Amino acid sequence: MSKFLRLDDVVMEACCAPLSGPLLGEAEAAELAKVFKALADPVRLRLLNMIASVEGGEACVCDLTESFELSAPTISHHLKVLRQAGLIEGERRGTWVYYRVIPEAVARLSGLFAIPAFTPA
Repeated sequence: MSKFLRLDDVVMEACCAPLSGPLLGEAEAAELAKVFKALADPVRLRLLNMIASVEGGEACVCDLTESFELSAPTISHHLKVLRQAGLIEGERRGTWVYYRVIPEAVARLSGLFAIPAFTPA
């Protein structure tokens, strides 16, 4: 399994207009800006990548915290931001929470940057 999140690996029907297509509405742009703001932090980007790359499709918070020199509450905060942005979901099992990427959210982002191939006239 790949160790890197590849947005172009997700094949789904686009849910929103690509940047090269019709103009984004104000509400859609504001919603997408929240997602990009969540991804603008290097720790959150790494967390999303780690969760997407783990075999089995989900990662325990106990395994995620080991890769950072940050406190568990700080990692939990970053995971909360990713959850609120709609990029991941979590499920509590006993004392641990297991996270997985929401494929539709990643597909939405990859679809946003789809640029149609132009053929010369």
